[in-house]
Amino acid sequence: MNGGVLILGALVIYFVFYFTHGRYLMKNVVRADPNRETPAHRLFDGTDYVPANKYVLYGHHFASIAGAGPIIGPAVALGWGWLPAVLWVWFGNVFIGVVHDYLALMASVRYDGRTIGWISGKLFSRKAMFAFNSYIWFSLLLVVAAFSFVISSLFVSTPGGGVAAMSLILLAVIVGFLMYKTNLSFTWSTVIAIIFIILAVWLGFYGQNHGWLSSLTMHHWEIILFFYIIIAASLPVWVLLQPRDYMNAYILWASLAIGGGAIIIGALRGVATLEWPSYTSWSAHVVGGKASPFWPTVPLVIACGALSGFHSLVGSGTSSKQLDNELHGLLVGYGGMLTEGFLSTMVIASMAGFGFLALTDPTIADKLAANAKVMKVISAAGASSYADFINKLHDPDFFGRWYAIFASKSKWVVIPWSYAYAVKTSLNLSSGKLQPLAVFATLWITGFALTSLDTATRLGRYAWQELMAPLKDRSPGAYSVLANKWFASAFLAALGIALAWGGKFLVLWPAFAGMNQLLSSLALMTVSIWVWKVQKATGLGKGLVVAPAVFMWITVTLALIWYFIYVAVPGIKEGDATSIVVGIITLIGLALNIYLFAEWISAIRRPATEEALAAA
Repeated sequence: MNGGVLILGALVIYFVFYFTHGRYLMKNVVRADPNRETPAHRLFDGTDYVPANKYVLYGHHFASIAGAGPIIGPAVALGWGWLPAVLWVWFGNVFIGVVHDYLALMASVRYDGRTIGWISGKLFSRKAMFAFNSYIWFSLLLVVAAFSFVISSLFVSTPGGGVAAMSLILLAVIVGFLMYKTNLSFTWSTVIAIIFIILAVWLGFYGQNHGWLSSLTMHHWEIILFFYIIIAASLPVWVLLQPRDYMNAYILWASLAIGGGAIIIGALRGVATLEWPSYTSWSAHVVGGKASPFWPTVPLVIACGALSGFHSLVGSGTSSKQLDNELHGLLVGYGGMLTEGFLSTMVIASMAGFGFLALTDPTIADKLAANAKVMKVISAAGASSYADFINKLHDPDFFGRWYAIFASKSKWVVIPWSYAYAVKTSLNLSSGKLQPLAVFATLWITGFALTSLDTATRLGRYAWQELMAPLKDRSPGAYSVLANKWFASAFLAALGIALAWGGKFLVLWPAFAGMNQLLSSLALMTVSIWVWKVQKATGLGKGLVVAPAVFMWITVTLALIWYFIYVAVPGIKEGDATSIVVGIITLIGLALNIYLFAEWISAIRRPATEEALAAA
């Protein structure tokens, strides 16, 4: 199989679904009205409720939902083979992800930009709202932990990416000021933003060659991220969130165009053949390094690339407060999910086609061969040397057993370097272009992970503040402290970074992904009540929401039970702190999940309240 076939296949599938399935949802389920005033106008406050140009908002939304999920998840899932991974991505995109993302966004728009947890309180019960927000908060805690681990790992392996990402953050503040506090036109603000993007990439490449930030360890970066996300999550959206996400979107669009286009060209030149195994085994060692059945455990690995509950939090937490016109929702919500699916497809194609070239590159090979943790894995696999191990990876059974563990210990350096080799080889560029391309790849990977990281912290603040609402009348003093935006942000950030500190990635990632995927099912259940009781959709409209909600609930509930028994419990018995914490969070999540499923069944049976109907 050729990588170009995957790229073109994704484009065809997404194009057809956007203009058929997407239009149906917009016209017959949401009934989007361009004349209906959106919360961004009706509740404008200059901080959270701010109308945004649809392309700026699409950029913010896409950058926020993309993060590390659609990159790392498919990269881990390659342990099962590239074919199962890409099929799950496509299936999740067009049958579940787009429905979830678009309807969560538009339901929030109809409820004054409220969070999906708040909406569940209106459509289910007040108790359900607190249960849902509790689940959301624990899910976001794991988002912060998982993404901060990925970011700090990649910054250590490619310091130039850290230089470029930090430079982009500072330059984004300038762009935000120009966009919102001066009379400079949107066009000229965009031109300046693109110049700043080029400057950040150049600074990253220059910093890589001159050793900037190369002495920082993962723990150093995690401390930096701790302070960054607290500040970023508490600032008004126009200061950093909107302009930085808009700039990040251009970087990701460029990365998709360059990477996807290069692989198609490579296919025409006959150099984009997928060399990694198309299939290894049904129970490859993927989740926690254990033998993991593809179903139901694949949602514990591929999260955002196929579908993601985190997207409903972004759509109902920030994007709904910035939507200028209801018709823009299809591009932002539905289009954003499809674009993310394309990103995952490109990651799969580039790694499966050029991963061996990346891992045998002298710069990478020498560095990994000198890494004690990597060599410990190689020794455990029975390989005599690094080169012997890479050669053994050509065998599907060996690949399924050792790939995910090896890639995790090597800090996923294979991802940006596979992208670099895909572009370099497909376009027949000189070897001198490899390092700049690897820095660029690290920038777009970590840039979007940073976006999701501070967005998750902001959303966690919203959920925490809603959970603290009962204290407002009972104990105003305690409420003023606990609901303070700085405390709410710092509390989540501290716990998330502490979890990442332990470095147990293959334990941490599936816990995050599982809670995240189950959240998508709960969000779908919430919007299904809105579609059923409030929008009074047709039978087809109801089915398009209820079927994926039930399918995901069954799949991920079983997956999390499997995860707790086979991954968390063994770690708990060994006294591993990360396993203990994520095990507790998983049990809490499963309990809240079962309770909310029962609430959903009850809500389906009874008519919507007058309050719920009036609010929408």
